[in-house]
This record gives sequence, structure tokens and C-alpha cells, in this order.
Amino acid sequence: MPDRPEPTAPAVGGRRWGDLRTRALSAVLLAPLALVCLWLGAWWWMALLALAAIGLAMEWVRLCGGRFVSPAGLALLAAVLAAGAAAAGEHELLGLGLIAAGFPLVWGLSGRAGLAAGIPYLGLAIVALAWLRGAGETGRDNVFFLLLVVWASDIGAYAAGRLVGGAKLAPRISPSKTWSGAIGGLLAAMAAGAAAALALHGAGLAHVLAVAGGIGVAAQLGDLLESTLKRHYGVKDSGRLIPGHGGLLDRVDGVLTAAPVAALLAVAAGHGVVLWQ
Repeated sequence: MPDRPEPTAPAVGGRRWGDLRTRALSAVLLAPLALVCLWLGAWWWMALLALAAIGLAMEWVRLCGGRFVSPAGLALLAAVLAAGAAAAGEHELLGLGLIAAGFPLVWGLSGRAGLAAGIPYLGLAIVALAWLRGAGETGRDNVFFLLLVVWASDIGAYAAGRLVGGAKLAPRISPSKTWSGAIGGLLAAMAAGAAAALALHGAGLAHVLAVAGGIGVAAQLGDLLESTLKRHYGVKDSGRLIPGHGGLLDRVDGVLTAAPVAALLAVAAGHGVVLWQ
């Protein structure tokens, strides 16, 4: 998520929660849409992923200083969309192959390794999300579990960082992040995962907490990765989806890194089994 000041000491109430309204607005806009498409079925979910891929690809190309309407920009989008479609059709290995082939293609067209890196960065997440949802009701539950854990991690990190503050987590990468926020996000992710598992299928508490904690850590690493990218390219936000509060990459940075982790856990759990079993 976009970097915002997390005070290291208690601050005046209004300033401490100054960006709460815009954060709530982004949640109101995006979360219900994702949940409705997830519930309606795999093809609705894939349509949403296709729209997301277009928006993410546009932001990524612009972030890297390129033009979206160019051979490299369109090739990046085509590779990501084709990989996701292959995964949705239960050809996930083909999807991974398209990502592997698309990287050198876009690098050659643009001469920019950074721009080409958008293919694995975006493509692996799209493939994971499409493949996960394709497994019927189990897939729906797995994606719901993933989204709930990532959202809880973000909310917990935000609340703990504002309320507690304290030592910085990675001041050179993201001066606003604190250790208290990271710990709060991890605890919130584990609590949300345990609640989701109990409501959906149930499982051993220790295993659920470990799975949810791993996904939560991956989401927080995604947040730090996007902060690193924005710092590298000298921008505050990845786009203007919500004026003054960032773009689509800012909103789903945690999902982009957590989704491949969730897919690997689902592979380890076995076909037709919820990933926290």
C-alpha cells in the first residue's frame, strides 16, 4: 500500500488518521467487487482478473518510464493475459511458460530489464489467482482465505503502526513502516486466517496459523517491494486510481506477492483440498 507517515509517538488524533477516509474509500470500491466476482464463479473472476491485468500493466509500463501503447507495453499485457487465460483453462504450466517466454521478448523490444520484470511480477500473481479459483468451491474458499488474510494484514499493520508507532522497520525503503505495524499485521493475518478456516472447513489451529502467517509475511514483503520500486523510479504513487492515494499497484501490492505463495501451498495440500489443511 502507499507509504503514509506512521508516527513514532502518539500524534494528534486527526493527523494520525488523516488518510483513513481514502483507505476506506478504496476498500469500499474494490473489496465488494472482488468478493462478488469470486462468488459468482470462475469466469466472472477471470473477467475481473483481465481488467485488473490491463490496469496493472498500464501502471507498470508508466512507472518504468515507457509507453503502454508500444510494442513492449502491448507485449507485456498480452503475455500476462495469455498466461492467466491458460491457467484458468487448467493449463498452468503453459501459463508459466508464457511468462518465461514473455520476459526476454519484452526486454528485447524495450531494452529495459526493469520493464520486462513486470511480466513475472504481475503474471505469476494472475496465474496463481486464476488457477486457484478454477478449483470449484475449494478454489473459491482458497481465494477468499487469501484475500481475507491479506486485507487483515494491511488493516492490522495500519492500525498498529498508527496506535503504537515505534522503531522503523526499513527506513531506507519505506520510512513510514514500523516494527509495531509489521507485528500487528502478522497477528491480524493469523487471526483472520483462523476465523476463515473455522467458518469454512476447520483445521488444526497451529497449521492454520502457520499458513496464514506465511501469507501475511508475503503480503508485507510485497508492500515493501512496491515501496522499493517507487523509490527507485522516484514516484510517490504508482497511479491515480484514487486521487491523492495511489493506483491499482498500490492497492494490490500485497496480493501480488501473496498469491503465488498461496498457490504453492495449494499445490502442496493437493488438488481439491483447501490450502490450510
